[in-house]
Amino acid sequence: MPPTATHHATVPASRRGPGSGGGAAPGRQSRLLRALDRAAPALLGYLAVRLTGLLVLARWAHLKGESLWPALAASWDSQWYLGIADRGYHHELGTAPNTSNLAFFPLYPLLVRAVSAVTPGSPASAALAIAVVASLAAAWGVFAVGDRLHGRRTGTVLAVLWGAMPVAVVQWMGYTESLFTALAAWSLYAALTGRWLWAGWLAALAGLTRPTGVAIAAAVAVAGLTAFVRTRGRRALAGALLAPLGWCGYVAWVGLRLGRWDGYFAVQQRWTNVWDGGRATLEELTRHLAYDADPHLLMVLVSVVLVLATGLFLLCLADRQPLVLVVFTGVLLLVVLGSGGVYFPRARFLLPAFPLLLPVALAVARARRAAALLVLGGAVLSSAWLGGHLLLVWQGPP
Repeated sequence: MPPTATHHATVPASRRGPGSGGGAAPGRQSRLLRALDRAAPALLGYLAVRLTGLLVLARWAHLKGESLWPALAASWDSQWYLGIADRGYHHELGTAPNTSNLAFFPLYPLLVRAVSAVTPGSPASAALAIAVVASLAAAWGVFAVGDRLHGRRTGTVLAVLWGAMPVAVVQWMGYTESLFTALAAWSLYAALTGRWLWAGWLAALAGLTRPTGVAIAAAVAVAGLTAFVRTRGRRALAGALLAPLGWCGYVAWVGLRLGRWDGYFAVQQRWTNVWDGGRATLEELTRHLAYDADPHLLMVLVSVVLVLATGLFLLCLADRQPLVLVVFTGVLLLVVLGSGGVYFPRARFLLPAFPLLLPVALAVARARRAAALLVLGGAVLSSAWLGGHLLLVWQGPP
């Protein structure tokens, strides 16, 4: 269970009344229910956004005579995760490109294996169910961060905007973005509220979920160490030390499995994911936005998302966002923009970077109702249409 999303710090044990020990569990339950009640508009708004996208997608697939289930539950990267859940990891690096499943982090396939073992459905059904449940936990965490910083209205708008991102269709697919965002959002919230052990453990789990887990590990480590230097709080130091364990642990395990210290990076090289400082990104971006006479819609979308994300990061710096948020989005952007790997999934890679939406959410929350509804409605409808285009027209990896 994530740390309870309230504005008030937990009362220290030394200040509780004589009978507070016996009422600890009911007290926690009461706080959780109050937090859920506060987040209800955000969660309902998020559900409405994603159900709209799903209905558009289902109708589109019906008109094309295509089945929606395989695209959502067992396509592209989903097949890799299902294969890991079923047969485990490879023992050798191999020589062919794009063939090693060691590039995929273990938490999601482990959860798929565990859930499918105790439920009657298929592993693909378990994978999709985990993604949907994780997306709700993520929307709650996104709301909690926005609510903590700017109030309930901004938190609600932030959750809705996250559900209406251009490639948000992936949030309800057999992919890791929802699980990673849930763990990252609650880790960030825990850091913002001084719950450093929660922040560290959640960051460690996020580091076992995606390669970009290095971003949340760095964010909690830097913020925790800064808090330790300022206050000498041992929990801040502990959280900072816990945060990188997941990502570093998996990288070290791959090295041991392959018998070479750089095993994980060798795997990534086989997938053409090598650091080039952003040269390939800049070349692709300028080609699709300036030189290609007939660019594909998805490539234009990805390019625009990268440009907007960079601009929003600069706005976040100008707004003096908390250190833990700035480091998280900054490292995530650095990884996505600096990689020389494939270009088309980079908008998806930025799905967890929800703090970049805070300036937009704050502006929408302060706008007049008609203007706010116009912006949110446009985002929802465009996201629904782009989701259908991504799965039923592009028909490549999202």
